[in-house]
This record gives sequence, structure tokens and C-alpha cells, in this order.
Amino acid sequence: MISADARLFDTAAERLADEFGPIDLTSDVMPFDLTHYYDEQMGSPLYRRFVSFREPFAPDHLADAKLTTQAVEADFATAAEPGGPARPINLDPGYVAPSKLVLASLKDFSHRVYLGRGVYAEITLMFRKGRWEALPWTFPDFASGRYDAFLTSARERLPSGVPAAQEAAP
Repeated sequence: MISADARLFDTAAERLADEFGPIDLTSDVMPFDLTHYYDEQMGSPLYRRFVSFREPFAPDHLADAKLTTQAVEADFATAAEPGGPARPINLDPGYVAPSKLVLASLKDFSHRVYLGRGVYAEITLMFRKGRWEALPWTFPDFASGRYDAFLTSARERLPSGVPAAQEAAP
């Protein structure tokens, strides 16, 4: 979750829990300050918070999850105060697997794979040799390592013997 109003995170987490089930892990609120990509539509300064859900997530539902989070974002935009940012919150679903972090996007790019219905997926980080590794396209905030502790905690909560089709969603 990204927002200029960190107070929205709790409400958004409740909405996401209604859609995806109980939350088992919540990160601290962190600055989102290594890019200004969203400033025009969201305001600044921006903050980020992650949540992870208790139930394993089937990766083949990632496109559905992205469309669901888009609908929740639209609800926040509709309820926003006049004069506020056009996009009060950004909700990007993904999942943590033993070997990677995969994020969903509505934007195509050379390293993204089309999932259907306008949704793409990318491997944002790999987990190798006991640590998270950035890829050439990894967003600066993920590449910085500031989220590694949360992602590792989510990874450690994966049930042992998780089949490839079911992994934890951050």
C-alpha cells in the first residue's frame, strides 16, 4: 500500500481482509521516497505499508487480486475529500514464494508477463543464498533492501511443503 495519508492504511487493510481473509503480518509505515513517480497523482510525501494474509495464495489468482485491489482503490478515490489527491491509495498485490517476490501491474513492459484482463506479473526480487536480490528492473525501494525484513518474515510464514500453486501474498 502506498499513500500520502498513512491513516488510510488501517481502513485499506480492513477492506483487503474482507476480500482476501485475515491478515497475519503488517509492516511498519515506511517512507516511499526513492522515486517521485506517484507524487503528481497521490501527493507527497508518500508512505508504504505491507500486509500479508494468513491463507496461502494461489498464484493463478493474481490477476483477480489485482482487479479487486483496483476496485478498492476506486472506492477510496470516490470517497476522497474534494481537493485531495486523485488517487488517495495505491494497492499492488503480489505474492512471496520460497524463491521470489512476484508483483502484479496494469502496465506492460519487456520483463512482464501477461496474465489476462489487462494484468501483468513480474518477478521483482529473487531469494538466493539466504537473501533478497534485485533484478535490473527492480523498483528502487525494493532494491534498497528496506523491505527485506518484512518479506523474509512473510517467506518464513509459508507453510512447509507449500505446493508451487499456493504461496503467501504480501
